[in-house]
Amino acid sequence: MVKLNAKRVVFFGRFQPFHYGHLHALRWLLERYDEVVILVGMADESHTMRNPFTAGERILMIREALKEEGIDLSRIITATIQTLRVYAGNAGYVLGYVPPAEAVATANPAVRRAFTDAGVAVVTPPLVNRSEWRGERIRILMAGGDDKWRSLVPGAVAAVIDAIEGVSRIREIAEQARYSPQTA
Repeated sequence: MVKLNAKRVVFFGRFQPFHYGHLHALRWLLERYDEVVILVGMADESHTMRNPFTAGERILMIREALKEEGIDLSRIITATIQTLRVYAGNAGYVLGYVPPAEAVATANPAVRRAFTDAGVAVVTPPLVNRSEWRGERIRILMAGGDDKWRSLVPGAVAAVIDAIEGVSRIREIAEQARYSPQTA
């Protein structure tokens, strides 16, 4: 049965990669909403240090992690959106990519402000262990060859990253950035 009036929230992020902080936020949202729309941002960017994984790879990481955690996938909707400048005028455009929702969930201050300015309700899940559970930290650990990154992501995410040779990709990107003419 289709739930057109489901209590729904959009969880907006880059998920580079999906980590335990994202998982904690998702569980918090599922306690409060019938459905969560996971909106993978910057879907048109990949193979950079900030965005090393493709949208498809990130969706796979999320799906496999949620399956591994026993989360009911019938309560999850996944969508992607290309890179946009963040401002209130884009809020309606962004929401056109997802089913109707009561609110947008984000911890990004610029995204929060843009949606708030556009009159959209915004919720911020509690940030847990933020110093460790951050995509940037995880990518830096990968680039440096430190396997500690594995303890910061669900096992299924680590398995996807291994399968796509994500660590070697990030190390190559980091190495190229160190020796690029722009950094010389």
